[in-house]
Amino acid sequence: MDSPIHPQLLQSDLIVLKNLLRDIQSSTKSDSVIGIENTLDHDDQSSMRALDELRNEPTVFTNWDLKDLPAGKSFRAGILRVYIPWAQGIVRNSVDVVFLTHIFLYLGTSVPSAAFLYYRFTWVHAIFHVLMQLSYCGSFTLMLHNHIHNNGLLKKDYAWFDLTWPYILEPLMGHTWDSYYYHHVKHHHVEGNGPDDLSSTIRYQRDEPSHFLMYVGRFIAFIWIELPLYFLRKNKPALALKAGVSEMVSYLFIYLLARTSFYPTLFVLIIPLFLMRIGLMVGNYGQHALVDDVDPASDFRSSITLIDVPSNRHCFNDGWHTSHHLNPLRHWKDHPRAFLKAKKEYTNGRALVFQNIDYLMMTYRILCKDYLYLANCVVPIGDQIGMSKQELADMLRTKTRKFSEEEIQEKFYNGRKTQREGKKKDGLYISKM
Repeated sequence: MDSPIHPQLLQSDLIVLKNLLRDIQSSTKSDSVIGIENTLDHDDQSSMRALDELRNEPTVFTNWDLKDLPAGKSFRAGILRVYIPWAQGIVRNSVDVVFLTHIFLYLGTSVPSAAFLYYRFTWVHAIFHVLMQLSYCGSFTLMLHNHIHNNGLLKKDYAWFDLTWPYILEPLMGHTWDSYYYHHVKHHHVEGNGPDDLSSTIRYQRDEPSHFLMYVGRFIAFIWIELPLYFLRKNKPALALKAGVSEMVSYLFIYLLARTSFYPTLFVLIIPLFLMRIGLMVGNYGQHALVDDVDPASDFRSSITLIDVPSNRHCFNDGWHTSHHLNPLRHWKDHPRAFLKAKKEYTNGRALVFQNIDYLMMTYRILCKDYLYLANCVVPIGDQIGMSKQELADMLRTKTRKFSEEEIQEKFYNGRKTQREGKKKDGLYISKM
């Protein structure tokens, strides 16, 4: 692993990374691993204790850890001493103060900015509004991701507010009403990048730009009809109706606003919609572009883990994607601990772990066929330790190959009983986390 250690890594990421580097040093008997001092102190027990100490720390902002916030008798410290316990009384999980912070941030900036564009449109304001929404979209989407997986973020006394804010903010951030829930929770996690997943990558040559464009284009052009048809094929007519109606109502809302105020609607709703859908597909592509050609149905081998900055610090540990697929209900702060506890299973499952790269760059480097760059970002585990950079690059290249329909039949359908048993076995340790 030649990538530098980013100074803004989350403390939990740093603990896991030190632990993995200790494994590499112990395996290779080498002191030449670059980047972190005293890795030999980070055995599994000490690393787990360190993660346990962090687990109950409230997260207030994504940019700063709790230890970096103002303390003492300063004015800002005084505000935080009042705000944090007050917010903990509202959020469902006391560590999730950051969610309330972000809800207030978006309601206090995106909503007034959008309203003023409809009141008095200017091109400069419109451009800055889109740039602001673009800077918000990752954190908002992953906050919404936690909301839809856990049936809300706030305590029952605030259920009305918990139900309301997504409907206000989703269109402004480029989401159609409820579509993320129906596609991600009721469809993607059910299919797990398999052949029935509408966002599956397995039928594409994942390092070929033309295939990537087809992948993104198909989603943008046809997901409005493909998702309801998917639910009908799965004998779920109620979900088909809900998904179809919510999508059509969203489009009707945008159309009616555009008829009366086209330019504000273009910048407030239409451009964010296209940017968000492109972003969702670019991100999902990076998450599932590296699929094992031997056991593509395995969650360990069809998704990846990123120990990085953007996906984890600003998007609520989205980089721990394998852990999320293993248990979609796992709290976002528990992913590093779950990974460390299941390190043997990750190793036996030949999982892929990367450092200092996010999903957007992962997609870009794959499309550039820059496998040596990706190899430099690999944090090797198990059999990967000791492989040369070229061997790692060659291994990664095999994982972007398009699957034929015959292979899909053999690897996904013919062995479905065995796959179900394997996932049930995976669940034995997942359920205890």
